[in-house]
Amino acid sequence: MFNLVVLTGRLTADPELKKTPNGISVTSFSIAVSRRYRAGEETQADFINIVAWRQTAEFICNYFKKGTMIGIEGSIQTRRYTDKNGNNRTAFEVVASNAQFVESKRDNAGSTGEVSPSYSNAEGGDFAEIGGGEDDDLPF
Repeated sequence: MFNLVVLTGRLTADPELKKTPNGISVTSFSIAVSRRYRAGEETQADFINIVAWRQTAEFICNYFKKGTMIGIEGSIQTRRYTDKNGNNRTAFEVVASNAQFVESKRDNAGSTGEVSPSYSNAEGGDFAEIGGGEDDDLPF
């Protein structure tokens, strides 16, 4: 079996970092993903719910804001719950295992283009490895 999702889209709001009672970082947000359309038709967007945990959540909250183009790799997860009216519901969301910038610095901030950092939970790296050095000299 295979459950892999790769998306690029724009954040619909600033991501907010939260902590579980056990101190684990988590953020939930949505991205607007353009849907293919035929010539002459208006572009449509799907709004996809994303959840990120631990270092991936911290990375997203530190470096992304509303309107930023983001690349997400993860898997689809479903949750069942009962709403306040007693109806059974199913929620679909993407659990992000990797997040990265899609736009260059020039595209996003109006300056020269440089390669932007990315963070993959699977690599086990830490934030010091992303910038490659001093915090005062971030690459974006």
